[in-house]
Amino acid sequence: MNPFAPRLLAVAIAAIASGSAVAASLPPRADNTYLTQAEAAARSARVSNVDYVLDFALTGKETFSGTSKISFDLSDTSTPLTIDLNKATISALVVNGKTMTPQYNQFFITLQPQDLVKGRNTVAVTYQRLHSTNGEGLHRMVDPVDGKVYTYSHFEPAAAHQMFALFDQPDLKATFQVNVTAPADWVVVSTTRESAVKDDPAGQRWTFPASKKLSAYNFSLHAGPYKVWEDNSAKYPMRLFARQSVAAQVTPADWFRYTKQGLVFFDEYFGIPYQFEKYDQLLVPDFLYGAMENAGAVTFGERGFLHKAEMTAAQRQGLASTIMHEMAHQWFGDLVTMKWWNGLWLNESFASFMGTLGLAESTEFKNAWQSFYSGAKQGAYFTDQSFATHPIEVPVASTANAFDNIDSITYAKGASTLMQLRHLLGEDVFRKGVHNYLVKYAYKNATLDDFIGSLGEAAGRDLSKWTQQWLYNAGVNTIAAKYSCANGKINNFTLQQSAPSAALPTLREQRVQVATFKVEGGKMVLGKNVPVTYNGVSTKVPGLVGSACPDLVYPNYQDWGFAKVQLDKRSFATAQASLASVEDPLLRSMLWQSLWDGVRDGHLPLNEFIKTALANASSEKDYTLLANVLGMMSQSRRYIEMMQADPAYVRKTGDAMEEQAWAAVQANKGDSNFQRRWFGHYLGVSSSKIALDRLAALLDGKLKVEGLNISQDVRWSIIGRLNRFDYPGSAELIVAEQARDKSDSGQAAAIAATVVRPDPQTKAEWLAKIEDLKTTLPFSKVRVAMGSLYPVEQTALSEASAATRLARLPAIDKAAGPVYMRSYATMIPASCTPASVKRLDTAVAQYKDLSASTRRSLLTTHQEDQRCLMMKKALTVSKG
Repeated sequence: MNPFAPRLLAVAIAAIASGSAVAASLPPRADNTYLTQAEAAARSARVSNVDYVLDFALTGKETFSGTSKISFDLSDTSTPLTIDLNKATISALVVNGKTMTPQYNQFFITLQPQDLVKGRNTVAVTYQRLHSTNGEGLHRMVDPVDGKVYTYSHFEPAAAHQMFALFDQPDLKATFQVNVTAPADWVVVSTTRESAVKDDPAGQRWTFPASKKLSAYNFSLHAGPYKVWEDNSAKYPMRLFARQSVAAQVTPADWFRYTKQGLVFFDEYFGIPYQFEKYDQLLVPDFLYGAMENAGAVTFGERGFLHKAEMTAAQRQGLASTIMHEMAHQWFGDLVTMKWWNGLWLNESFASFMGTLGLAESTEFKNAWQSFYSGAKQGAYFTDQSFATHPIEVPVASTANAFDNIDSITYAKGASTLMQLRHLLGEDVFRKGVHNYLVKYAYKNATLDDFIGSLGEAAGRDLSKWTQQWLYNAGVNTIAAKYSCANGKINNFTLQQSAPSAALPTLREQRVQVATFKVEGGKMVLGKNVPVTYNGVSTKVPGLVGSACPDLVYPNYQDWGFAKVQLDKRSFATAQASLASVEDPLLRSMLWQSLWDGVRDGHLPLNEFIKTALANASSEKDYTLLANVLGMMSQSRRYIEMMQADPAYVRKTGDAMEEQAWAAVQANKGDSNFQRRWFGHYLGVSSSKIALDRLAALLDGKLKVEGLNISQDVRWSIIGRLNRFDYPGSAELIVAEQARDKSDSGQAAAIAATVVRPDPQTKAEWLAKIEDLKTTLPFSKVRVAMGSLYPVEQTALSEASAATRLARLPAIDKAAGPVYMRSYATMIPASCTPASVKRLDTAVAQYKDLSASTRRSLLTTHQEDQRCLMMKKALTVSKG
């Protein structure tokens, strides 16, 4: 690897953008679907003022046809120009009024210089293409319940050319005027609201006025016989769409309430009104991600937002949180857009930060930052301490790499750095800088320097050093309190900062709160809380000198900073012994996390953590924190299974977790939120005959628990669990339930329940289907199979094919695209044994040519396998 490559690339791109002859020296585009940053920069240096007129004929069949009319200004005709279009059959190409024979390689059309003119050009491409079935381009799905066909588009990061001909790069913003012919019972949705719908021999003809200037990935089109709900009670008209067969699982009132609250909040916060006139939201099937911020027409994956029972508080919060995240993008991402995909992190980080802020300040979920800490932020800490770590801002060589770094660092660490910057600069200054940025770059493209420059200007401060520390260097620092006491008082106190390794040496400036506590009368009482801006290895905290010698010190109180907290010995012991005495749920969350970090770092034996969890979880009354604790317990159970620890200990621990959860299910019959949370945990840890018998009895109605609703989703979860442990008659339950539930979600659940069965033949058959890149099985179903194939206790079945699977990894990585590999890489085999670690050692040494994201997955799997062995050793030593 050339460490100067990013710098050289930046120089080349700058030269291209300045109109130099460097553009002409670029080699011809490679015959593939990807676009390099240099190629994109060369194209945008020549092309400007782009407008699209798009005409689509949709029938519901497997193919669709369209015409892309592209008008643009061209500054020079010295070299060929390419237009992106993926795997289409072109029937006509007209360039500046002249019919041409397409020079087309299934990835892009090449226009020769002699066919172009300086100034205004018009290119029209008429084509036919298969609908996508992998969630990109114009995706098509046939509802198994009623046979109705639904389509929707998804273009991020660079998949618009899977639907129409265009310049598929974010810095060539354009207007989009759309015309669609569709069946008469379909509704068509796009960025703008339709201006006309007329009868047509093929159904109906929909006309949409030109949009405002957008990057192509923010434009969208969705069509099908969707159920439509409308709400015009607020400033902007709102609509909600879902498939007819799942409409009963949607609660429009919740969607519209949170949407209205968010639009009011963001209008006021940004000081710029929402720009896209109407706010549509669509629930769509087979979606690759949680949601997508298409301007004026946001899409949401059905899986997380359809509910066959009344939503829990956590589910409502998840809905509100996602609405807020995507809504923030309407300003930051859609109105102002990054110039190239290296800026995608800033879009996502900002939306994660602003979405959480909006959730906390405009809805009933005032604990949004606690949820952020327990969930997304812990994922960022995990990744930042692994081989998968990377700087927040990284070069992106081509669209093939656009999603290489889309992970918890991109979302949660980035959001945490913005939160930190807000504390550092002050809330009002931060808000002013954001407002100025959005005003200055509205309908344009911007860079990280533009954003930081706006904040620095508002603050009257040079932020270049902060930017270098936080955004261009990887790794999470550890902070620890170092203090001494005399006569019951602190006489010296410093905050120590350390770097994770010599390879990641950066120390950072950050503003945190350092708090001291005493245990008094069975309660953890705050002694003193001091804000501190620290920098370097050691920072004195004179504000704590003279205060009472504490039982516990927490050097990131209220979670201002992004840093790993290492508790001193006394504080760690206090945390382990006194969790129940901590009234503040956020502090309690942070202490739980310190204990869990102690387990994963080898300072606290896993069995000691499990003992603490069993003693404290049942008394936890904070709903959000309970989810966090139960997640740690489930992971603990997974670890001891993976370690193949002493069977008697595993069984004893499993029985204790099962009985604790079952008792809590019964004890919380008056609170459906807590009851369902505990029952979900019970489902996740059940493996004994007693527990599986209970689940079977709940399924067939022989056992009932007051308040517990055995919905269709719960029925499938029970069936999946019973099949996972080959409970008598469980295979027949799948067939019977499929007859009962013919929905798409039922099909997916049936696949999961089948694949998870501990049967060698089943494993072999489904592994073959997963690795068949030409399978006709929708990718959404393939992903379900990937996630169900090798549960942790089926180590022997996994090991039977582990060596072969690992050997095939390079070939599959080369043949499959990044969408497939993001899921497939989660199946890299690891079994917490010396042999498994050695096998991964060899793979790491040999497979150096894997794609960046797959290579990172391999390194992370290797690291986690090593960690599991370390934890196993500690468990063995401490087991008594």
